[in-house]
Amino acid sequence: MSKIQKILLKHLQEEVYCKLGISKVHGIGVFAIRAIPKGVNPMRTWHPVEEVPISLKDLKGLPKAVRQELDLFCYYNKDAMHIPSVGMNTMNMAVYLNHSKKPSVAYQKNGQLKTLRAIRKGEELMLDYDISFGETHIFE
Repeated sequence: MSKIQKILLKHLQEEVYCKLGISKVHGIGVFAIRAIPKGVNPMRTWHPVEEVPISLKDLKGLPKAVRQELDLFCYYNKDAMHIPSVGMNTMNMAVYLNHSKKPSVAYQKNGQLKTLRAIRKGEELMLDYDISFGETHIFE
């Protein structure tokens, strides 16, 4: 077995916990496909992904449909949008985490997710947007 096959099998065995599904909270959500222990990154990947800030000015020339996708799936502030280093044709399931004031996951200072408690199989993982993104979110 090749080195990459060994790494991938270990990842599948030890680090794959989630799937996307229909949420009772909002649209699509992230759900546990098996029990997830407290204190782990439930969406860890062996391929590192960084968020690359690009100024809003530099994004102005993009096709409207592409910009709409960025607005929907990327974090942004008044100066820049943070685009995944793998581009937009690869999905980060974390963008589908729904908001709750009783979260089961949180972002750490290093940008990685961590479970705040054990999560049951079938349970939707929830994130407190206000704490994670440092601003108040109002939903209508």
